[in-house]
Amino acid sequence: MASYYKLPTEERSGIGTGSVREIRRNGKIPANYYYHGEPNQNLAIDKKDFLHAVKSGQRVFECDINGETVFTMIKDAQYHPVTEEVIHVDLMRVRRDEKMTVSIPIVLEGESIGASEGGLITQATSTIEIECLPTDVPENLMADISTLELNSAMTAADLVLPADVSLVSPEDTTIVTCNPPKAEVEPEPELVEGEEGVEGVEGEDGEQAEGEAADGDTDSKKDSSDAADQGETSKES
Repeated sequence: MASYYKLPTEERSGIGTGSVREIRRNGKIPANYYYHGEPNQNLAIDKKDFLHAVKSGQRVFECDINGETVFTMIKDAQYHPVTEEVIHVDLMRVRRDEKMTVSIPIVLEGESIGASEGGLITQATSTIEIECLPTDVPENLMADISTLELNSAMTAADLVLPADVSLVSPEDTTIVTCNPPKAEVEPEPELVEGEEGVEGVEGEDGEQAEGEAADGDTDSKKDSSDAADQGETSKES
């Protein structure tokens, strides 16, 4: 049987914004306690006690309400949008003889066979839903991955559950995988846009220039020949 963190609470009679602000100024958190078939009750919880309870890692807490020791769960918590401090809490009663559904953290243990071969371990799910009595709620579930091979996965069906605890999450829920690392692909060298085109243009321009130069030489030779012919004609005259 699990032991539970005792979360002290006190009744509060005042309601409204002014009363709630006064409670917070005194280092306490306004809270509501409820259970089906019973009237809701306004409570106050010391902020330090609440934070210690949350850090304990437990999901079910013992509270003394109206002189009776009851089991409760934190059903909801509201946080300040700027300071992120808890500003309100809803506590829901759970009975020792009534099974409940609760989310439990999953802790990986062991060294995977696949990891020793270079595989990468990836935890796909960090919590799992189970059903049990409040007195049987485990703090966490251990997932032994020592037999996890390369290119394989562990599902919720592979988890070893304590006695009197049943699985609520689908059995095919992936818990952890072991896959080979992705091969690094070397990027291909990028061609500067227009390099080939520039060379082609330069080639065409070069050919055109050479053609123009050749035409110029031909014209020059023709002009020289004409001039020589004219000179000879003048002498003959």
